[in-house]
Amino acid sequence: MDRLFSEWMSGHRFLVMTTTAPSAGADASTAPATVNPVLRVAPAAPAEAAAYFRASLAFHADVSDVAAALASGGDPGFVVVDSRSTESWDQGHIPGAVHLPTALIPEQAEQLLDKSVPVVTYCWGPGCNGATRAALALAELGYQVKEMLGGFEYWAREGFEFETWQDRERRAPDPLTAPVDADNCGC
Repeated sequence: MDRLFSEWMSGHRFLVMTTTAPSAGADASTAPATVNPVLRVAPAAPAEAAAYFRASLAFHADVSDVAAALASGGDPGFVVVDSRSTESWDQGHIPGAVHLPTALIPEQAEQLLDKSVPVVTYCWGPGCNGATRAALALAELGYQVKEMLGGFEYWAREGFEFETWQDRERRAPDPLTAPVDADNCGC
């Protein structure tokens, strides 16, 4: 992604806003205003922003979108891959996911996955880049792949059902990650 992002960046120009303090004795009313940290680097032009965000959506899937697609019945058009260890898988995983730890992808991907079907990878959560490493390994083998943002953590925190080695579970939605009294967040 760094190379792709760098290639994208090389074709676009960005305006960087800077500020200067007024010189001693200068009239403060004519001095440049201080720019806040958000606008210290100016936003990209709308066309550049659209290209960047469109590219981001090509690489990522949201937990809620994955859950909605899986719950809609029938073939969602993709397969979900849990890239974590067996111990993590046993602790909880998305129903219907394929268990394929990242280290085993080179040896087992072709036995478990169809290259004509897009893959959505996940790991523990936003603090783990295991899904990114799994997505990279699969892409290098010729698979179309997206990474599920939030991983298993946000799947469970948003109140979606998951399987453990013992049974199925569902937790109440965490009000910091999902609406408590609605089917979706409206994003």
